[in-house]
Amino acid sequence: MLELKKIDAGYGFLQVLWEVSLEVEEGEFVALVGPNGAGKSTTLRTVAGLIKPKAGKVIFDGDVINDLPAHIISRGGISYVSEDLNLFRDMSVRENLILGAYAVTDRETQLEILEFIFSLFPRLEQRQNQLAGTMSGGERKMCAIARGMMSNPKLMLVDEPSLGLQPSLVNDVFSALLRLRDQGVTILLVEQNVNATLEFTDRAYILEQGRIVMEGPSKEVKQNKHVQNAYLGI
Repeated sequence: MLELKKIDAGYGFLQVLWEVSLEVEEGEFVALVGPNGAGKSTTLRTVAGLIKPKAGKVIFDGDVINDLPAHIISRGGISYVSEDLNLFRDMSVRENLILGAYAVTDRETQLEILEFIFSLFPRLEQRQNQLAGTMSGGERKMCAIARGMMSNPKLMLVDEPSLGLQPSLVNDVFSALLRLRDQGVTILLVEQNVNATLEFTDRAYILEQGRIVMEGPSKEVKQNKHVQNAYLGI
């Protein structure tokens, strides 16, 4: 579904990614993990069209999307949930979710997707009339993920969903992502919580200093000595 071929990318004269190549197959839950500053978020922003690669190709569903603007990429089936969430704090949960379906022009289809979202996230249905800014951190994360689902995407890019959450809420967020995967949604996840990420995902890529240094099934990556020493404290 998604393929990155030798992507170089960055900000102005600062190059962050160096020949990054990865693949995500339809229905997979794939992790991109690594230390702060490794280029994980830059990778997602490049796929979403917010950063244009200096070299290489981003291929989605067989088409090269390097030069497409972000809103066209979004309408083509890629949803990006940033670590900043970007919820409208003074609007209700329901209003935030409906805004996520801006590319879905049919009102009946919007409501069908909303009903599906509420079946996955009952807590959001209970709080649909509550202002988004008054919810807990974990609930806001779920709302942002759910809003990303409202565009009915083929692929979700999720950036640091556990960032800033207390440990008891981290499993809730990962469980929500698993429910989406079980419903057929393809997910590329960026996370610093390596231990939890490798427990929940199908495959993983390790990104260090802008380069992919390891890849494989998540359970095998978790057993790697370098990963255990550098990320898991074993």
